[in-house]
Parts: sequence; structure tokens; C-alpha cells
Amino acid sequence: QVQLVESGGGSVQAGGSLRLSCAAFGSTGNYYNMAWFRQAPGKEREGVAGINIAGTTNYADSVKGRFTISKDNAKNTLYLQMNSLRPEDSAMYYCAHSYNYRRSPPLAGYEYKYWGQGTQVTVSS
Repeated sequence: QVQLVESGGGSVQAGGSLRLSCAAFGSTGNYYNMAWFRQAPGKEREGVAGINIAGTTNYADSVKGRFTISKDNAKNTLYLQMNSLRPEDSAMYYCAHSYNYRRSPPLAGYEYKYWGQGTQVTVSS
């Protein structure tokens, strides 16, 4: 069992930055993937960035070069640094965890079993 708690969301103007955090509690395991997803009202959930235990990362094309996913193993915390934010980045952001290790961290929601409650990001133009 893994419990995930996101924080760091908020409102920012276009071009600004935010850093999201996801604290993981419980048995995160020795082999896993974690990821950030987002969902805007009326839109499908979208995988944003993923990372595996080895530190290999994967990004959606829409955020490449602007977002950076990282993890602090000692703190059991996942991060998402978001720079050059755009209004279209506005969404509820969720972190997710999977015990099913993948060499390339997947960005499909069905790959992940545990989810946080989400943190809202709003970017104004």
C-alpha cells in the first residue's frame, strides 16, 4: 500500500513557475515507477512526466523542455518543476505510483495503481 499526498499547486501568470511535490507514504518498493498526470475540466487525463527507480525520465511532448520530474529517495518525495507555464497547463495535477517497473516510465494511467488526491494549477494569461 502506498499513500500519495501532493502539494505546491496554485495560481500563476503565464511564463511563471511552480514546483509540485508528492510525498509517498507506505511501502513504495525497491522497483517502481512514479509519474505526474493532469486533467483539465472536460478533457481526458494526460500523462505529463514519469520517472523510474533508476532515474530514467519520460515526458509528454507538450511539456518537454519546460517541466522537470525528479525524486528524492531519502525523503520519499516526487517533484515536478514547471517553468514557462502556459494557460493550457491549467489542470488538476496528480501523482501516481506503480510497483511494475518499466525501463521507460509509462505515461498511461492504467499502468499505475496508487494515486494522490491532486493539486490544482491555474495559469492566467
